[in-house]
Amino acid sequence: MARGQRKSVDEKIAVKENLIDSLRKRIKAEQNELDELYREKREEELSGLNDLLKESGMNLKEAAEVFKEYLTARKE
Repeated sequence: MARGQRKSVDEKIAVKENLIDSLRKRIKAEQNELDELYREKREEELSGLNDLLKESGMNLKEAAEVFKEYLTARKE
């Protein structure tokens, strides 16, 4: 059976460089998507905390004080 011409080392290197470049681009795109999901999760959590503050009638400073007191009591 006749085989095609063997690739030179330079051609093999170019193929691998192109593959690695493509993988880097894919990783970057996936990382951007993951970062966006983390931002979305953070926004949802902050929205939930904001709703809780509104329901309680507390402002942020008051809520922070309550939380600090809770953490102090918890350590003791």
